[in-house]
Amino acid sequence: MSDWSLWLSVLLLVPVLGGAVYSCLCLGAALVLVRRPRVAALERWPPVSILKPLHGLEKDLAANLRSACTLDYPDYQVVLSLQRLDDPALPLARAIAKEFGPERVTVAVEDSQPVVNGKIQNLVIGFKVACHDVIVISDSDVRLRPDYLKTIVAPLADQAVGGVCTLYRATRAETWFEQLELLTLNGDFTPNLVFAEVTGAADFCLGATTAVRRSVLEAIGGLGALADYLVEDYEMGRRIRAAGFKMAIVPYFVDMMVDLKRPADWWKHQVYWDQNTRAARPIGFLATALTRSVPFAALLALVRLFDPFSLAVLAAAVLVRVITSAIILRILVEDREGLHALWLLPFRDLSGLVSWGLALGKKTFIWRGIEFGLLPDGRIVPRAFGDQRALPLGTPPGA
Repeated sequence: MSDWSLWLSVLLLVPVLGGAVYSCLCLGAALVLVRRPRVAALERWPPVSILKPLHGLEKDLAANLRSACTLDYPDYQVVLSLQRLDDPALPLARAIAKEFGPERVTVAVEDSQPVVNGKIQNLVIGFKVACHDVIVISDSDVRLRPDYLKTIVAPLADQAVGGVCTLYRATRAETWFEQLELLTLNGDFTPNLVFAEVTGAADFCLGATTAVRRSVLEAIGGLGALADYLVEDYEMGRRIRAAGFKMAIVPYFVDMMVDLKRPADWWKHQVYWDQNTRAARPIGFLATALTRSVPFAALLALVRLFDPFSLAVLAAAVLVRVITSAIILRILVEDREGLHALWLLPFRDLSGLVSWGLALGKKTFIWRGIEFGLLPDGRIVPRAFGDQRALPLGTPPGA
């Protein structure tokens, strides 16, 4: 073996070993989190407004919306918000409102010009008709269980807590590329979050399911102040902490429906997830290169022309990754789908290194068919709206 290949082998072994150690640390963090007790039930539950931003007819949307209307909670309002009068989800939203009545469901829709972050635009529309001081944000692709609202609201009884979020797990993966998406969330993203939460290595806020008091939203500038950020949930959490409040992470999982039509959708979303991580924590994103054991073990095998040593290292890397992931999926995430799809995990990890590399320099992304530019500070700007241009949040249609 030449000197250059020897030194390259040593360099490649660093992330292989680092990734194996990190997988074990994530498993340890999962064992700690699964034993963490939830906040006790409150004597008096505050009324709550749940904001559900809608955009199009997603997989299982009707069931997802109905799950928000049948929660075990004494007094709450569900707000279904849309930003287009021709949105195909609008008739369903109105049907759900009719089914459960105005005392439970409110539909808020405005035919408004696009702003940079479409989710925030929807939330601002819904917030206008929210009746209560406790606001819960729940994405349209999230399925809720009856005990969800009590679980996420309880920590707000501590006035030092400004925001609460739960974890989420992907489910309903029906194709091989949807299974890859599921593994990205349940087998990679979630263990990273759990490690960050247990060790305090990084702060985060998960916008798919978040609870916050109205007064805290006002203290951080309102929802509209988040409109030009790619990772609006991370920015919300950052601002909540900057305002002197704590973020509480509840060891509770809601279900998020995987809804991809083509393999290209999975790949675009994979790169998009990495761009989110880069925008939120650029240094941490770079450091994740040292935790990718399987792809670097594969590169090591390639450099060494698949000699016995490199093949043994590759086999060990895959074994550690699969075993630790299987335990986390079983005891923490309770994800049977992910367990059945674990044979795809090495391929997901290999593709993950490629998407990581692309996200390093990619300055645009596509969301809901619209292209955006990504600035170094995590803010986004519109690049192609057809005949429309992004307007400041709150600009009336036709202005």
